[in-house]
Amino acid sequence: MTTFENADNKEIDKFDRVSQIWWDPKGEMGTLHTINPLRTNFIMEKINTPNPKILDVGCGGGILSEALAKAGAQVTGLDLSDASLQVARQHSQQQGLNIEYRYERVEDLAQKEAGTYDVVVCMEMLEHVPEPSKVIAACAQALKPGGLAFFSTINRTPKGFLFAIVGGEYILRLLPRGTHTYSKLIRPIELKNWNREAGLEFVRLASLMYNPFTRKFKVAADKEDVNYMAHFTKKN
Repeated sequence: MTTFENADNKEIDKFDRVSQIWWDPKGEMGTLHTINPLRTNFIMEKINTPNPKILDVGCGGGILSEALAKAGAQVTGLDLSDASLQVARQHSQQQGLNIEYRYERVEDLAQKEAGTYDVVVCMEMLEHVPEPSKVIAACAQALKPGGLAFFSTINRTPKGFLFAIVGGEYILRLLPRGTHTYSKLIRPIELKNWNREAGLEFVRLASLMYNPFTRKFKVAADKEDVNYMAHFTKKN
């Protein structure tokens, strides 16, 4: 296996192992399919650029990439799980979508294509890398001035541990067991600080709230809960 700086091979292995179930809405990745319309809307509702050029960092099997492409974006997806990328390419071709998938670090892409993208999205990925701040800095570098960045991750709180890890992975089976490590979860203040250091200004935050009785999610604006999404903009 290729060894990348600021990447954890154990984390990559996890996603290699689940690569064949990315597109099974009833499988262990089903939660991503459930929340995907909510994430897509959170991103697209603030984009004013027609046919925006979007970079999806940590795209996995392409669930979000495809939704963004169907919404009219020109999408480039990055991931270090080659098995997941193969699934993503195959599925997008079946859907007739023109998405460029690359086996590449965002840090390397950002050096070659600085200031190229209208939007960068990095969802449920930061908690899987050794140094999230470096990924955020690279995302900022890849953005055009005035470009938008969207991140989602899990809050490092006792509630986050109880709901996302114990409840989500072991009781409700919303995700494969072992998907998340508590110490790698990220508090909103940490995310905001890393973005500010990278030259990105905070715009808004929202959380994905899960109701175990209806088994549905909803978006709660301005709420710092377990699963949260944040929107930033690059200074002109």
